[in-house]
Amino acid sequence: MTTTAPENFARPLVRQARREDLLAIYRIEQASFDQPWPFTAFESYVGEPGFLVAADSTVVGYVVADVIPTHARDLGHIKDLAVHESRRGEGIGAMLLVNALSVLNSTNVDSVKLEVRESNDAAIQLYRKYGFEHRWRNPEYYSDGEDALVLVREF
Repeated sequence: MTTTAPENFARPLVRQARREDLLAIYRIEQASFDQPWPFTAFESYVGEPGFLVAADSTVVGYVVADVIPTHARDLGHIKDLAVHESRRGEGIGAMLLVNALSVLNSTNVDSVKLEVRESNDAAIQLYRKYGFEHRWRNPEYYSDGEDALVLVREF
């Protein structure tokens, strides 16, 4: 007999990040990455359409996405995405990614890129599920010497 565990959390809603979210975002960042962004980096994105949070009673994840101007067509960039450790595996990262892609698509970019640690299998699997393909490797991209894979998704 199979049973399902009761849902312990409400399904979070994705919305634009606000100044009052920054401390929660920063705490998730610090717990998620060996090279966390400084608090001021997040402050600079408040009000930007691609700075989104997933929140129920508190912030449980975030994504930072923006557009990089180029000589030809502008390029979307997923800069940062993280979910609180206790809420991973619930599809929150996918919700954030889909919403960020929607924001970027509305800016008429042709493609979106991101960098991911070569060892981050869960993130790579998520990105591939949403159409990202490995294009190149940035050797020793991270301070510990690990390579970054650059993944790109065309619209």
